[in-house]
Amino acid sequence: MAIGNKELIKLYRTMLTIRRFEERVSREFLQGNILGYVHSYIGEEAIATGVCSNLRLDDRIISYHRGHGHCIAKGADIKRMMAEIYGKKTGYCKGKGGSMHIADFSIGMLGANGIVGSGLPIATGAALAAQLEGKDRVAVVFFGDGACQEGEFHESLSLASIWKLPLIFVCENNLYAATTPARYAIPIEDIYKKADSYAMPGTVVDGNDVVAVYEVVKELVARTRAGGGPVLLECKTYRWHGHFEGTYLPDVRPAEEIEAWKKKCPVARMERRLLEAGILTRQEIEAMDKQILAQIEDAIKYALESPLPDPEEALEDVFSV
Repeated sequence: MAIGNKELIKLYRTMLTIRRFEERVSREFLQGNILGYVHSYIGEEAIATGVCSNLRLDDRIISYHRGHGHCIAKGADIKRMMAEIYGKKTGYCKGKGGSMHIADFSIGMLGANGIVGSGLPIATGAALAAQLEGKDRVAVVFFGDGACQEGEFHESLSLASIWKLPLIFVCENNLYAATTPARYAIPIEDIYKKADSYAMPGTVVDGNDVVAVYEVVKELVARTRAGGGPVLLECKTYRWHGHFEGTYLPDVRPAEEIEAWKKKCPVARMERRLLEAGILTRQEIEAMDKQILAQIEDAIKYALESPLPDPEEALEDVFSV
């Protein structure tokens, strides 16, 4: 499948934006400027980028606790994202959601969730809505290998298969659920093979190769949009940082394993591809990087200058049934 140069550059820009955004958020958190929890997406940028680049604005996605990359790849405003992470009133959720709960319905981002596996049934509902609407929309749900051990995983795949829903399940298998190795908690090595139990296709891709992800997902989206039903995609990848930022949960992963995966950096891999193909020059890449860093600096400034929510606003936007 041929991908045009403009699309290749766009893929790289999105990945680089996610990387620089996450680097800055990590630094701000470690300096004590951000409260709560932050789960870094560094090392996994190719997945959100390759998947969301194949989606329309009206297609819907659901994320999980490691969701900044999904938001950016779907087109979220990094100023409002940063404000939300800082807990400011101008953030996407008025500062009440923080890092793990950013949502923007206008771009099809239905939200991220801190509870493992909780996005799966929400995405099943979104896919059912898309089916009933009859506008060939698709839904995508991102989740980690740890979510595959939750009941919601099995229930959602079962319902999606029975109803032939336009839903793409994207497992970002970074080999660890917090500090528990997938090889210990999951009895099979390849998660995508679980699809066989639900009579749906399952496939696997190198989650550190954005072009590979893009090409596979392009075919899956076309199939699902045409009424082909759900599919399970496993993306093999690795997060560079610990489960979340900070030192209060020791990172038990072997140092040599972390370094080996860093050598498979998805951003550097795409950069080499662009340089070797003569699509971009080193000067053009540096200029792009400088532009992205300036945008992130503007986002930080916006967040710092934005007001905190008033105490009485804690009683707003609260619903009961």
